[in-house]
Amino acid sequence: AISLTKKAFNESYDNNLSQQLDLEGILQQEAAETEDFREGVAAFLQKRKPNYQGK
Repeated sequence: AISLTKKAFNESYDNNLSQQLDLEGILQQEAAETEDFREGVAAFLQKRKPNYQGK
């Protein structure tokens, strides 16, 4: 998540608003496809602490 946020910040200097919103949509989709995202959702639904692996 941090690396994707840094990428969004770094590219924001050269992007207009529309380009930045498109990039953020792409990066959010990328983040939502990770194992840690799935673990976070599962932990929330099961009312337990997540066990993130950095994947």
